[in-house]
This record gives sequence, C-alpha cells and structure tokens, in this order.
Amino acid sequence: MRTSVGIVLVSHSPLLGAGVRELVEQLGGGSAVVAVAAGTEDGELGTSSELIAQAVREVDGGAGVVVLPDLGSAVLTARAVLAELGRAEEVVLVDAPFVEGAVAAVVTASTGAGLAEVVRAAREAWQARKS
Repeated sequence: MRTSVGIVLVSHSPLLGAGVRELVEQLGGGSAVVAVAAGTEDGELGTSSELIAQAVREVDGGAGVVVLPDLGSAVLTARAVLAELGRAEEVVLVDAPFVEGAVAAVVTASTGAGLAEVVRAAREAWQARKS
C-alpha cells in the first residue's frame, strides 16, 4: 500500500491534462502518484465520470486522494462522482487554480505530507502572485 496522497487531474482536454501531469511529475520527482481523467472515453474534449472514478481508484493507496478539476463541467462531473463514492473525508475535490494547484499538491504530496496538508497547499495556490 502506498503512503502518499494520490492526485487526480480532471480536465476537458486530454492534451492539457497530459501536459500538466508531465510538469508536476517532474517537479514532484516521481514521488507522488498522479492520474489524469481528461476528455471523453474516445479522446474528445469533455469530461467523463467513468474516467474520473477510474483515476481515483488508480491513485488511491490509502492516504487519501486530491481531485483537481480545471473548470465548468469538469467540476460538476467530479462532484457527482465523489458524491457517488461517498468518501468525502478520503477523496477531496479541491478548489484551486489547475496548474498552480496541481504543482502545489504534487510537490507537497511528494514530501509524504498528509491529505489535509496537500489540500491546504493546493488551495493556497490561489495566493500565488505573478506580478
């Protein structure tokens, strides 16, 4: 059983999801487990409840799962999937900027931090100023 918090990136775009995963895996040194649920089952733009549920199962090693959606229907679909799972204390949808939140979550998870700390780091990404 893994002891690190798993991260799920939910995006409308398979390319965007893959790109963010590539970035965060390099920054996290490969220590955090990251899955992407992006696009539809046939690779088109959109969101898929099945892909989200599958990604949660893939990264769930027992330390909790952080789900980071990009926008709009990705948020709504992720919420519906998490409601069906009924594991609100172990699988958490985080309101954070997609890229910055993913970076913060993965870097924090790679240190062995617990679920609450990974969630907090992702949420704090809202405070990252660019000027």
